[in-house]
Amino acid sequence: MSFLELEDVQTYYGESHVLQGVTLDVEEQEIVALIGRNGVGKTTTLRSILQLTPPREGTIRYKGEEIGGKDTHEVSNDGIGWVPEERRMFGYLTVEENIRVAVKPDDDFEAQREYVYSLFPALDEFSEKEARNLSGGQQQMLAIARGMVGQNELLLVDEPSEGLAPMIVDQVVDALETASEDTTMVLVEQNFPLAMELADRFYLIDHGTVVESGSTEGVTADDERIRRYLSA
Repeated sequence: MSFLELEDVQTYYGESHVLQGVTLDVEEQEIVALIGRNGVGKTTTLRSILQLTPPREGTIRYKGEEIGGKDTHEVSNDGIGWVPEERRMFGYLTVEENIRVAVKPDDDFEAQREYVYSLFPALDEFSEKEARNLSGGQQQMLAIARGMVGQNELLLVDEPSEGLAPMIVDQVVDALETASEDTTMVLVEQNFPLAMELADRFYLIDHGTVVESGSTEGVTADDERIRRYLSA
């Protein structure tokens, strides 16, 4: 039994058939990358897991339990966190206030705060700063931290390097590697070398289906099985 399993997942936006039978699995403590061109279904796969865009057909199991048909807040309560591409933080709240609103009511906020500050010391330094005044890299760290609180065992991370300067990307990579010591991850990342650096395995998606998969070790964008799906 895998930690996360998707079997023949079919997801639509209206009448647009986006995921056309996605099947994949993720083992505990892995980082698995979803790669492919824009618009092929990577983010929709994350949204399907979260039940933000519930599949019409197929099975999604998390720790052996079917989660299809649950409400998104129930999936979140099961221990699945999300770092969306848009970051979606509260700009006029401070770093600490953003963390506070992400902590589940029954959790110990003080313990969760100390946990994320131990992972990301830079956030502790700017704890009283409004999120809108943070740098892009600091905002991404805050987004990851918000996904980590609540003792989430699975973190879905969407395009963490999008729009960031190379130096800031390095900081975000360090943050994700630190977070992965405690959390299984599914990573959507358009930066192919970065995805291969971070992940243990990959799934290549094209037109809503998985067309290639395997270990990331030694994989480059020059591989024929990869290049023909990633080139424009």
